[in-house]
Amino acid sequence: MKGPLFYSKILLFGEYGIIKDSKGLSIPYNFYNGALKVSGNPSEEAKKSNVNLRLFAEHLKQLEEKDPNLVHFDLESLNADIDRGMYFDSSIPQGYGVGSSGALVAAIYDKYATNKITVLENLTRDKLLKLKKIFGEMESFFHGKSSGLDPLNSYLSIPILINSKDNIEPAGIPSQTEKGTGAVFLLDSGITGETGPMVSIFMENMKQEPFRKMLKDQFVKHTDACVDDFLKGDVKSLFKNVKSLSHVVLDNFKPMIPAKFHKIWKHGIDTNDYYLKLCGSGGGGYILGFTEDIEKAKKALKGYNLEVVYNF
Repeated sequence: MKGPLFYSKILLFGEYGIIKDSKGLSIPYNFYNGALKVSGNPSEEAKKSNVNLRLFAEHLKQLEEKDPNLVHFDLESLNADIDRGMYFDSSIPQGYGVGSSGALVAAIYDKYATNKITVLENLTRDKLLKLKKIFGEMESFFHGKSSGLDPLNSYLSIPILINSKDNIEPAGIPSQTEKGTGAVFLLDSGITGETGPMVSIFMENMKQEPFRKMLKDQFVKHTDACVDDFLKGDVKSLFKNVKSLSHVVLDNFKPMIPAKFHKIWKHGIDTNDYYLKLCGSGGGGYILGFTEDIEKAKKALKGYNLEVVYNF
């Protein structure tokens, strides 16, 4: 048995900001994916995943009992498949901010939810919000608290624009320019990030008035502007705002940036060769980069592992 593929995602803009109602823009990233599988000869990894799925199934049972109007699963089939050794076979790196748990949640909902909202129907705002709520409750098993956005992106496999907590819609993003020199890229930090501790640091900082003011007046302002610029295809304004955002993150989110990247982060701002920002909650995993000249960025970041995800 092998289920359909579910892809990873990249939150281009909105990390941390969407907790405080900034805009956000999330796009599917087809380079990584995962699917539910049953194998006659499971690896150690598959066995570990199978044990996790059993715990997850228990979480889904409790979720049904807690809120029977929200979602129902065919738990009998799910548990029978888990008994047969089902696992989630995934190339999506964990703790890298590209939605590994989101793809798993999407796969389980797709296969075992009864009366599910499908990708093919008319996706009204209400349906999108309901899906987001269901996915948030499901994914809370992995992160403690989840916006539900990663699984939503993975399930629908379309770009999603977050206008505010209660206002999300499918987004049309400008098509890529094959010969463009501008690019969005991923930089591998070489370390795994943990979402929980990073969010805890952020919530602790939110208790301080200066941090809250910075978030509202600078972080959210530049994030919203980046989303608008990106969707309009206004590259000049986008890079101006990405630079400001990169600066704000370096000054105020230091614990979320792995220490060995502080210097190259600043170097990008000083030279304008590239600008870096968090990809997901930070602390490790991928760092997101924006550049108007990918060759220049590659030269400046020689020795680092760099993957282009979008061309301007």
